Amino acid sequence: MDQSNFESKINIKFVNQDLLKTALTHRSYLNENRSYRLPHNERLEFLGDAVLELVATEYLYRNFPNPEGELTNFRSALVNYRLLSTIAKEIGIENFIYLSHGEAKDTGRARQVILANALEALIGAVYLDQGMEPAKKFIEDFVLTKLPAIINEQAYLDPKSKLQELVQERLSITPIYKVISESGPDHAKNFVIGVYISDRLIGEGTGPSKQDSEVEAAKNALQKQDF
Repeated sequence: MDQSNFESKINIKFVNQDLLKTALTHRSYLNENRSYRLPHNERLEFLGDAVLELVATEYLYRNFPNPEGELTNFRSALVNYRLLSTIAKEIGIENFIYLSHGEAKDTGRARQVILANALEALIGAVYLDQGMEPAKKFIEDFVLTKLPAIINEQAYLDPKSKLQELVQERLSITPIYKVISESGPDHAKNFVIGVYISDRLIGEGTGPSKQDSEVEAAKNALQKQDF
């Protein structure tokens, strides 16, 4: 796989090409390619996650006078796996990542997590290969540029928090979440969860975990605004 096209896309030329390749190697690929000489990207992801948090935290501290709680919400919105997976797609990681055949076919939440982790691993690789300043510039160019939209759209408030604020403001009560149904084997569960005001269903969501399903239910309730 020619990595030079990817390097052109992110405007970074790696000195150690193995670092870039490792950042793009998912654990599953090694299971199908026993002779592969490089490790998977989880250690680089661990490093990149810390670099991303530090750069984002410093940027927010220097540029926003908001209280600590709001800065934490801003940062959480910047580093959550959904946004990071979107950024990974935008810079073309999907076209260069090394995956098993099974993982390559997945298009759901698991794929989003893989892409988000690969982006963090890439940040770790840039840091090791180029140093802090190029890693910081990469984060500024591709991650921090999302901040204005996050703030304008109040995306730093997750759907559950937004819904709770609205319901409490209008009705002075707190919405509750209940499992409506669950199906599938333990390794591939699917949950249907409803969000209720008292006993009235105001939104419904499905997903592979209770947490994801609750978020989808809150989104559904916010769209309908039937409360």
